[in-house]
Amino acid sequence: MIHLNIGSNLDSNHGSRFDNISLAINLLINSKIKIKKLSNFYETPSYPNQNFPKFLNVGIIIDFHKNYLDLLNEIKKIEKKLGRIKTVKNDPRIIDIDIIDFNGEIKNTKKLILPHPKCHIRNFVLYPILEIDPNWSHPIFKKNAQFLINKLSQKFRIEITRLNKNVNILI
Repeated sequence: MIHLNIGSNLDSNHGSRFDNISLAINLLINSKIKIKKLSNFYETPSYPNQNFPKFLNVGIIIDFHKNYLDLLNEIKKIEKKLGRIKTVKNDPRIIDIDIIDFNGEIKNTKKLILPHPKCHIRNFVLYPILEIDPNWSHPIFKKNAQFLINKLSQKFRIEITRLNKNVNILI
């Protein structure tokens, strides 16, 4: 399975953080990427600088019949279309689309590391995965999302909020 995580902590000319994520998902659909499952929104403080606006994130499972570099290219086009500007690492951003797991592949290239190198320590990645794919197993550590969540600090386990709001998908 292919897992993506989409986040936003800035409003844009497209609307709110919710709108940015919804638009990104609709653009994925428009580029012939099939959305199989979609989590609720999750909100977390910005990391490492908690003075920045809070992040919203969703996890999705997709069908994609090309390779991970083709998917990365599609993602970069969508981020650019939505106004993503590469700035300092961890700065606020309109949209961020990460490939978390691409069919269990393990890769380390200049363009992409699979699985995402920090997915196992990020609450905003693990909780959405637990919601939509509780049997997922980290390709390297061979541990499921619940096990990895239990390894997080108590701070990271309590500072995440699952919102009762879903993505607007235009069909």
